[in-house]
Amino acid sequence: MPFSLDKLLVVGISSRALFDLEVEEAIFQDQGLDAYRQHQLNHENEILKPGAGFALVKALLKLNQLTPGQRLVEVVIMSRNSSETSLRIFNSIEHYGLDISRAALAGGAPLAPYLQAFNVSLFLSLHEDDVQAAINSGIASALLYQLAENTADLDQIRIAFDGDAVIFSDEAEKIYQTQGIEAFEQHERDNAKKPLPEGPFARLLVALSYIQNNFKAPDGRALPLRTALVTARSSPAHERVIRTLRAWNIAIDETFFMGGVNKSAVLAAFKPHMFFDDQHGHCMHASSVVPTGRVPYKQ
Repeated sequence: MPFSLDKLLVVGISSRALFDLEVEEAIFQDQGLDAYRQHQLNHENEILKPGAGFALVKALLKLNQLTPGQRLVEVVIMSRNSSETSLRIFNSIEHYGLDISRAALAGGAPLAPYLQAFNVSLFLSLHEDDVQAAINSGIASALLYQLAENTADLDQIRIAFDGDAVIFSDEAEKIYQTQGIEAFEQHERDNAKKPLPEGPFARLLVALSYIQNNFKAPDGRALPLRTALVTARSSPAHERVIRTLRAWNIAIDETFFMGGVNKSAVLAAFKPHMFFDDQHGHCMHASSVVPTGRVPYKQ
């Protein structure tokens, strides 16, 4: 029987997000495709350093060790490389012992059309046009920032999310951006008991919650995975968030209502393998302490 990806958490990641290919990207941009191709062939046996998404992928793949004979996570390399220039990537995957066997090598073509073919649940890349196209097609996707220097190598998977325009829709965010904080707070008071619409990462959060609920310690705590909500909201806009998660039957392990305070210190303490936010300013600050991905608005 053919292998099915239907019941797996499938992460699609670009080769440049998994490994540090910034030198190679500069060669491609400055000298062109032929120079890039020759560089990759000449350095085929040189192992690449980890990139911005490496820690998260390595951690997620460990989930497969929880269920012998049954996979929970599949990682697919989604690259604009051709097969000819991709051997260095596969050599690096083997070197680090990453359980990755599938790839889509598009040879310079856009990747978005192939995401649904691989049933991708989360797409990570450093190419903004691919990320935007993925978001537009309804797939949770983030543009990764350059790797934070002191990335923690924790056994427990930790993922942090912003709220509006990430887990939840950008409905409330648009009111804040166009009408200001007072209009935003009044809108949230008026709709406190009405669940927020789903955002681009809502289904991913549901999938992670399923994993948490099926692997718990005797005290009821989730063993392999811990989540955090780090949002700029504060009282009185907190109530709608709490009621929404309750309506979705999702329990986030740690929640921080920051009220506009810089998120970096809290993120540094939580030590996530990845933090997802929709605001470039927040991502710039966060990326100095933890791996960070920006979630673009759907167009």
